[in-house]
Amino acid sequence: ITVVTPVFYMGMGVGWFANTCHAMDIGGRTLGAGARQVYEEGLNIPIMKLFSEGEINRDLIAIVRANVREPDQVVGDLYAQQAGNDVGAVKLLQALEHYDLVDLEGLSELILDRSEAATREAISEIANGVYEDEVKLDGYDRPLVIRAKVIVKDRSLIVDYTGTSPQVDRGINVVYNYTHAYTTYPLKCAVSPHIPNNEGSFRPITVTAPEGCILNAQFPCAVGARHLVGHFLSQPLLGALSQAIPDRVIADGSAGLWNTQLEGIGRTGERFAYIFFSAGGMGARPGDDGISATAFPSGIKGVPAEAIESVSPVIMHRRALIPDSGGAGTFRGGLGQEMVLSVDSDHPTLHSCMYDRTRYAPRGFLGGGDGRRGELFLSDGTVLPPKGRYDLQPGQSVTLRIPGGGGYGSPFERDPKRVVEDVKQERLSHEAARDAYGVAITADLEVDVEETAVLRRKMNG
Repeated sequence: ITVVTPVFYMGMGVGWFANTCHAMDIGGRTLGAGARQVYEEGLNIPIMKLFSEGEINRDLIAIVRANVREPDQVVGDLYAQQAGNDVGAVKLLQALEHYDLVDLEGLSELILDRSEAATREAISEIANGVYEDEVKLDGYDRPLVIRAKVIVKDRSLIVDYTGTSPQVDRGINVVYNYTHAYTTYPLKCAVSPHIPNNEGSFRPITVTAPEGCILNAQFPCAVGARHLVGHFLSQPLLGALSQAIPDRVIADGSAGLWNTQLEGIGRTGERFAYIFFSAGGMGARPGDDGISATAFPSGIKGVPAEAIESVSPVIMHRRALIPDSGGAGTFRGGLGQEMVLSVDSDHPTLHSCMYDRTRYAPRGFLGGGDGRRGELFLSDGTVLPPKGRYDLQPGQSVTLRIPGGGGYGSPFERDPKRVVEDVKQERLSHEAARDAYGVAITADLEVDVEETAVLRRKMNG
């Protein structure tokens, strides 16, 4: 839900404050990838006033409360969003008074123009050309392809997604504005990371996606779980740019957040609906290992187990990094994580799954190994599909193994001391140290220099 607040100074509008917040629930069939049309995905609130002359729109609040499963939390967040905007508005007015300004027009234009010029200068360092790449995703019931062409031309970037899979009749479609945002951000990270994030820095970037493809889905396509496709846009983009600026891109990671939604009745008899985000490993970087259990491009690390258990009947039996899940490389991919959870309830709990990368592993770059794929299964061994809904029965637990990130560069160029340190920290097994990196380790956890040299010569051809 987005709340926007205008700011007035000396009788004139001088700006807007806006924030977007994930609601705990928005009605419909619960958040998930299974909806076939947007009408199934809950409330669609048109642009309307939340407050008028300082008074809350009670009709709107009543409609929201009547249509969501956690009305107190959802309405409370709406008030909090408005309060955040109000704080920003006060600070803006204080700044205008302090600097004796009547508006922000001149200052804004200067910042945007400078940002644009700096971005174009950064783009000019990349050789003109056409760079292409594609990635495959699990999809809902069949695989998807995201195909990207990045054209570097005269201090500008043009991105074309022609050839990408068509929209589907499930809730993983992406609307164009989301595609634009998740295209420009990774490009900025690679090309001009230190330039302010504003409209000026995006002027040199043009993004096109054919109408009706999964990256430019048309109404009334379902879009509630669009992150399951949109969060992967960085991968073909950076894969394409790796052909031109390999020292500025990261390998593929788990990317799409693993969002887990649970709905049911706790042991106290009260109904609950709870969603939490989790992340796998980030791809390795040119110069360092990938970050474990942290997503790119969202930057989300995930909700602590204690927080989950304190506000819901969810029990987290295990949460740990997965050894050997990061792709081998000169720089190792970030590790994925394993979670084992159940629900303290005498009733079945509806589990909505929003996961990916169980079919196709995150790719390593420039000779790096792939990260480990994700897995999802019940305590009786039943393997579950990564998207959909099922009932988690009382006494059952479900295991989520979230993917690791891909490696960067040849594993045989990794410092053997870093390999040993990974073994000591249980990020890597003895077997993987030998088989993937060609590093022999002694019984007292030191590098066997001579055997390592022999192994690497043999394995590296």
